[in-house]
Amino acid sequence: MSEVSRLLTDYGPAFGQALFLTWKLTVLSFVPGFLLGMAVTVLRLLPVPPLRAALTVYVEIFRNIPSVALLIFIVFALPDLNVVIDYEPSVILTLALVCSAFTADYLRSGINTIAGGQIEAALSLGMRPMHIIYAVVLPQALRAVVQPMTSLLIALMLSTSLASQVPFPGRELTALVSKIANDSAAGIVAFAVAAAMYVATGLLIAWAGATLERKARILR
Repeated sequence: MSEVSRLLTDYGPAFGQALFLTWKLTVLSFVPGFLLGMAVTVLRLLPVPPLRAALTVYVEIFRNIPSVALLIFIVFALPDLNVVIDYEPSVILTLALVCSAFTADYLRSGINTIAGGQIEAALSLGMRPMHIIYAVVLPQALRAVVQPMTSLLIALMLSTSLASQVPFPGRELTALVSKIANDSAAGIVAFAVAAAMYVATGLLIAWAGATLERKARILR
């Protein structure tokens, strides 16, 4: 405990800033990733085969490519194509693209849980297809995927450690641990403190997701 106290005395403010940066990257990547995933989901419902095929390829690529490989491509390969993105937006873009692919995949699974009779009933009432999607399909699909999206948010939070792989302005938790390990002999203690912060954040997200899931659950 004395080593932890000494570490927090020396690096307490740095850990606070690193944790805040981790949360910031999580939010800034999850929100656009979620919205993009919803847009992809809606467009895949349209009866346009070429568009659906292209978006299916999009989802499969970003759902299966390693995040580190994608970040390396954005940071080091795109400049060869005269596309230069700063390090922080590069990390956010990487996480948002991966998040959008998984969001689209989860929402598609949620849509598959909706009975076809509801769509037929809406059509019989004269509702237009896009109105049906936004008023009938998406609300139920979103309620059905609260837990998968909660798990995705936790995974995204942990993936913010990607920022430690590039000269990022500021240090998130993993980068801070690496610096402490290089500058002192407190690397193991620093890792334990950072791990506790990751776990606490993950548990908080899981609790919020479980609470939302209970309120939004569809009783069948």
